[in-house]
Amino acid sequence: MQFVPTRFWRISLFALLGLILLLALSPAAPVAIDTGWDKANHLLAFATLGWVAAQAYASRWRWFALLGYGVLIELLQALTPYREASALDVLADAAGLLLAALALWAWRRVKSAALA
Repeated sequence: MQFVPTRFWRISLFALLGLILLLALSPAAPVAIDTGWDKANHLLAFATLGWVAAQAYASRWRWFALLGYGVLIELLQALTPYREASALDVLADAAGLLLAALALWAWRRVKSAALA
């Protein structure tokens, strides 16, 4: 039984993708949504993206698509005069996706144990 419709998760995912792209290409992140450490920003953003994408789409390809999105962001940042591309940012993105995958795995285990 699904409590939140898939459509909600898909709309949320695309809204997050747009917001993250906007923040990644803006000259400076708003202070209200900046952790103070760029790598933590990437980790949290991609952990959130991973969780929402897992609710929106069942395909395991979503993890590769999101990592590709992180690479695309870095390539686009390299084209701006006020940002620079970083392989460490992509690594932080991957760590965020791994965190989301582990959280999803744990959530499903707890949920299935509760139903048993």
